[in-house]
Amino acid sequence: MTLVADSGSTKTTWAIVETGNKAVTEGLNPHFTSEEQFLTACQQALEQLTIPNALQAVYFYGAGCGLAVQKKRVAQWLTKAFGTNDVAVETDMLAACRATTGQKPAVVGILGTGSNACLYDGTAIKYQPTSTGYILGDYGSANHVGRMLLDGYLTHRMPANVRRLFHDSYKLSDAQLIDAVYHRPNPNRFLASLAPFAVAHQEEDYCHGIVTEALRQWYFEVIIPLLQSHARFPFKEWDGAIHVVGGFAKAIETHLTEKFHDGPLYLASVVSDPIDGLVQFHRSF
Repeated sequence: MTLVADSGSTKTTWAIVETGNKAVTEGLNPHFTSEEQFLTACQQALEQLTIPNALQAVYFYGAGCGLAVQKKRVAQWLTKAFGTNDVAVETDMLAACRATTGQKPAVVGILGTGSNACLYDGTAIKYQPTSTGYILGDYGSANHVGRMLLDGYLTHRMPANVRRLFHDSYKLSDAQLIDAVYHRPNPNRFLASLAPFAVAHQEEDYCHGIVTEALRQWYFEVIIPLLQSHARFPFKEWDGAIHVVGGFAKAIETHLTEKFHDGPLYLASVVSDPIDGLVQFHRSF
């Protein structure tokens, strides 16, 4: 039996390739997750899944797994948790590529709790801008939108009527909001948890404008450098497709459609959760 997992900073979705059975646990970004938390999540996944035979291989795709040192740590934890040495650890970016475009070249982006994008040649990621994380980057993500909302709320730049709606939605004092960002675990998750407010109140110009501005920055800071890099990593088969993965991407699909309406890229797909595509990818081998 083969287990695949796609892990963001908020949730991890596990699936058995042969049966399609799924389980969901917390996000397991190694930058924020301890070994104990990781092993507990693995145990929870095993309890949720029906595995008729022993696991033979585990493919783990995760946020925060870009560096060799993090891949090694996660591989060791997976071996301990599942009792197999046949373990592969890759980035969530590669998961997004394999789940959406398979073996066809494309630009592939992630807009979830965090964000990124890459130039994929159908086999490997040829170019990916450096991710500066939830403090300096994550343009266009739920974290970015939440960060902009919170800044507007705390500084009173948010219109009074929207500010009342925001307060009624979360019922947190200014001190509690500051504490959640600067003193509590997983501030990126907290900030991302504010983003649904902007999506739910799109009739308010302020909220619509925040989502639009976040996507503008993502396009300017991430997508344009990818297009510029294509001159250094040419491949003839690419037809200008861009695929975008993530729960937040799905929530703002209308914005994405508008953003890419006039080219030069065309929006080929928006996928909330890549796990089904990953299962299909691994079934093909």
